[in-house]
Amino acid sequence: MNVLVVGGAGYIGSHAVRLLIAAGHHVWVYDNLSRGHRQAVPAGLLIKGELSDRSKVVQTLRENQIDAVMHFAAFALVNESVTDPALYYRNNVIAALDLLEAMREADVKKIVFSSTTATYGQPDVVPIPEETPQCPINPYGFTKLVVEQALADYAAAYGFAYAALRYFNAAGAHPDGTIGEDHDPESHLIPIVLQVALGQRDKITIFGNDYNTKDGTCVRDYIHIDDLGDAHLRALEKLTPGTGICVNLGTGQGTSVREIVEACREVTGHPIPEIIGPRRAGDPDELIADARRAKEVLGWSPRYTDVQSIVETAWRWHQSHPDGYT
Repeated sequence: MNVLVVGGAGYIGSHAVRLLIAAGHHVWVYDNLSRGHRQAVPAGLLIKGELSDRSKVVQTLRENQIDAVMHFAAFALVNESVTDPALYYRNNVIAALDLLEAMREADVKKIVFSSTTATYGQPDVVPIPEETPQCPINPYGFTKLVVEQALADYAAAYGFAYAALRYFNAAGAHPDGTIGEDHDPESHLIPIVLQVALGQRDKITIFGNDYNTKDGTCVRDYIHIDDLGDAHLRALEKLTPGTGICVNLGTGQGTSVREIVEACREVTGHPIPEIIGPRRAGDPDELIADARRAKEVLGWSPRYTDVQSIVETAWRWHQSHPDGYT
């Protein structure tokens, strides 16, 4: 297929681009580079632009005879969404609707959308199945849910074919160490711990050790970035006009913050000092995926099933790029 990857200069999008190319698809990346990295995009594939520029998006879709779109261009910092919700409604909702309308104008009706477990809020049942009520507790989660609903409505009214893939905790890097995670500010646990190993931070702060979990620290489901990308490729092949696919993407295994820190110690060989800090507001005890539907619907299952192998790929990236893409 001819695939336009919106947000393809970002962490998850850039890894999906690599997998799409390896699978034989023809790929273009549309990104404004506000939070992505030009260096993460293979030469000649980047089209720099805004989703609000309808004529440019339509022209891009038509000139490159795009068959399907992958949409990764959302902001994803929970705390930022709370302090600046307007930014999140503009970028995550309005820009997504601009994209959908450009797709309608260009008669491109296949889309794979990067959604999130944050649409569930604080679930009562763990592991979390897709039937769990979607009750987001922050603007980030709500903006993703709004787009999921828009996709369902566009499928019913205009014949769109869509997949909404609800990620758990994306982690790791490309196995060859050439692309990886580079956020500013960095908010993800594994790269923060690895920055301690690199001497860029003095210590790691564990926010709370009195949760109702196996060791008192929060438990999350960490999924390798290439496993996420593989699910996107599989979803692309399953798109059916007028219908949607909504599935969780996770390993179904929970790893605690303390276990992540220990895995980073083992992989790097560094002691990685830690301190215990207060709990952060809104951190549930456990978030683990029930990902059985992804296996049933997409024929997908993660290849990286232990957190140490995920950390190894992340460490390879951070060692070779201690300052990220700069």
